[in-house]
Amino acid sequence: MDATRWLIVVRHAKSDWSEGLPDHERPLAPRGLRDAPRLGRWLAAEGHVPELAVCSTARRTRETWLRLSDELPVPPPVEYDDELYGADVPEFLNAASRTPSDVAALALVGHEPGVSDLTLHLAGHGDETAAVQTKFPTGAAAVLATTDPWDALRTARLVAFFRPRDFTD
Repeated sequence: MDATRWLIVVRHAKSDWSEGLPDHERPLAPRGLRDAPRLGRWLAAEGHVPELAVCSTARRTRETWLRLSDELPVPPPVEYDDELYGADVPEFLNAASRTPSDVAALALVGHEPGVSDLTLHLAGHGDETAAVQTKFPTGAAAVLATTDPWDALRTARLVAFFRPRDFTD
């Protein structure tokens, strides 16, 4: 029997659009500073704790990951990957393919439209993914289950979708 692997696809929390900063260097906005820990608390409460994270190098994704991971029982190791800044499905799948086979839960932290495209690529466009099809907001995460090995990830089932507005402290 194949083991279930968990993929947690995270969109960075709300970022600041202050003038004068390059896109890559935009920090989190006050709402993002509030929402990122909420996501971490939700992941911990639901038992969706990654063993490894691969994160875009953009400042807003790094800040999201740091604030989120502070809320996990044991913050996992994180790899920062330039390819995830502006990544499409192939770059996300490439990052997943490098994951060691003994990792059962992986988080990928990135940007739109890549995070929703990846989720829908793996889980399809059916009724169960309607919320993702509508909007993958900042600070949101999709939790997918798969039996595919990381280096041959093709399909997954969406088991949970967190949006900051749905979670109260």
